Amino acid sequence: MDVLGERLRDLRVENGYKQVDLAKLLNVTTTAYGYYEQGRNEPSLESIIKIANFYKVSADYLLGLINTPKH
Repeated sequence: MDVLGERLRDLRVENGYKQVDLAKLLNVTTTAYGYYEQGRNEPSLESIIKIANFYKVSADYLLGLINTPKH
């Protein structure tokens, strides 16, 4: 699993959400969101920003550029 997918999954589980919840937030199918977590597809930049804002973490953290959730 890639860093982005792993962090998406970890954040979702830690915060008690289901894949369907994030799929609704991003206006994608549950399958499409599941593919993000599996590393089979990558979310758009707009989706990455929405996810970062939703979890209150930096996009750099989601992308694996830094190891702390916030700068």
